[in-house]
Amino acid sequence: MEYELKALAPAPPVDPKPEPDERPLLKIDPQTPQTQIPVTNQSIEELEKKYAAFVRQDVYGSMGRGKLRLSEKLLLGLGMVVLLPMRVIAGTLLLVIYYVICRVCTAFLTPYREEEQEDYAHMGGCRRAVIVQSGRLLSRALLFVFGFYWIRGTSRSNEVDGQFNNETAPRDQSAELERPGAIISNHVSYLDILYHMYYCFPSFVAKRSVAKLPLIGLISKCLGCIYVQRESKSSNFKGVSGVVNERIQVAHQNKCAPKMMLFPEGTTTNGEYLLPFKTGAFLAKTPVLPVLLRYPYKRFSPAWDSISGKRHLILLLCQFVNYIEVTKLPIYYPSEQEKEHPKLYAENVRQLMAHEGNLILSDIGLAEKRVYHAALNGLLSQR
Repeated sequence: MEYELKALAPAPPVDPKPEPDERPLLKIDPQTPQTQIPVTNQSIEELEKKYAAFVRQDVYGSMGRGKLRLSEKLLLGLGMVVLLPMRVIAGTLLLVIYYVICRVCTAFLTPYREEEQEDYAHMGGCRRAVIVQSGRLLSRALLFVFGFYWIRGTSRSNEVDGQFNNETAPRDQSAELERPGAIISNHVSYLDILYHMYYCFPSFVAKRSVAKLPLIGLISKCLGCIYVQRESKSSNFKGVSGVVNERIQVAHQNKCAPKMMLFPEGTTTNGEYLLPFKTGAFLAKTPVLPVLLRYPYKRFSPAWDSISGKRHLILLLCQFVNYIEVTKLPIYYPSEQEKEHPKLYAENVRQLMAHEGNLILSDIGLAEKRVYHAALNGLLSQR
């Protein structure tokens, strides 16, 4: 009887075994707050239309993982056998040489410290001259190793800003007061940094982790980089902004001080678009020098838009010839209204750069780029 009652008793509900989540995992930066990025089932065509500023148009396709024709595979294989080893060795040698120069020039010196920043850009004399001149020379040599044998540069006349900036440089001011405190550039690739190092060896804004990288860390301190925690919204944000403004004003007034090089878009694009500008470069109310960079290509695009850094570097080094075009616009002098409204100042400079560079204005930014990368990575992994 007891056995029959047990048989008739309903069995306790058993939770079904959860199905394993087969969605691809994204690489998470341990220092970055983890937020949920939705990976949708949108087609690649829909994603490319929505996030056009980050879409790759070269023969390697989305994320550099597209299908290649036989001829492209042969060229890539030849580049990996012939070019890649030589360029890796030459590039590493140049990097080590410059690191040794920086190490020798900063020996027995205490770095300048301010607001949790640390750099050697404030030192003067022969040591500073050696760091700057050798840095410019070796930056150009590294671009040559990467296949940029020629750099095509043009400069626009002062008449170009007539319809965008109705306030020209004051004629009665000295040359020191007319000097720009910051260089403003569109951001296409990490190669932008190498070009600007060769052009004028400015200071950059970099992630705090850069200061701890082998070799690169010391070089960034010699450049006078300002380090920020990109995702941080802590109380030191205003301190970093204050350091940037102070550096810009000092560079505006002192010709011996390094200029600040800023990418107000905040991230890279495919080179055909211009994203909204952040106002950090325009809070100091000083003139700025707009510079436009473009990387023409036939097979591989040097733009670092939607491709991993390792894959991008390998494909770049396997490219036989790479091209870069630089357009330097006239110094932009803000009006009184622009000085009082940094957003207006930033937008007017952006409109000017888009007009002169034939760039398409876009209203998306870094957040949308991350969504695009996550969705694209998910779709390609499911293929």
